[in-house]
Amino acid sequence: MDRPLPLRIARILAQAILWFIGISLLLVLVFKWVPVPVTATMLMDENGITKDWESLDNIDPNLVAAVIAAEDSKFCTHWGFDTEAIEQAARENAEGGRIRGGSTISQQTAKNVFLWQGGGYFRKGLEAWFTFWIEAVWGKRRIMEVYLNVAETGIGTYGAEAGAQRYFGKSAARLSPDEASRMAVALPQPKKRAVRNPGGWLARHGNSVERRINVVKGDGLDDCVYD
Repeated sequence: MDRPLPLRIARILAQAILWFIGISLLLVLVFKWVPVPVTATMLMDENGITKDWESLDNIDPNLVAAVIAAEDSKFCTHWGFDTEAIEQAARENAEGGRIRGGSTISQQTAKNVFLWQGGGYFRKGLEAWFTFWIEAVWGKRRIMEVYLNVAETGIGTYGAEAGAQRYFGKSAARLSPDEASRMAVALPQPKKRAVRNPGGWLARHGNSVERRINVVKGDGLDDCVYD
């Protein structure tokens, strides 16, 4: 005897949820050790893909400190979400002016690796799911390593190494504080923000981040990456 339609739908939904949980956790486990080969953002980029995966050991600590200074000063102390930053961003966005986000480096990594760009509550819910698990399974060092390898650093350019080669003609292992800060402040809008010869607000922001690199290192705000 056939089950009633509502029960069949419920069973299909339950199976879909179980498949999603299993596959998503499997991917989280795999990417704890295996370099992320490609992301949805890369595949949808009409400019093509230039990337080169590098171990965190081959990425200059100046860039690690710069992205913490520019994007997530509480990276080593939060569990994936900075509720204070999210609330502040919501208030500022409601008041108008420059739109800002409250996403942590962990959230951005989860989005970049497993999801797609753009907003919406559904995607944000999935982002929270993956953020929780990469914090629990990967740890801070691996999150930073993956972030600096999959983040878009320019038009059709992904990762710290490809970005360093594009802008400065050198390895990401040898970035000066000035170079690291300029790459870091361009990350939120890599297709629009200039890395070479920035001007106006972007230049001032880069100078501010460069000064904060020593604060990040001096105060141990990057210690979790090197423990």
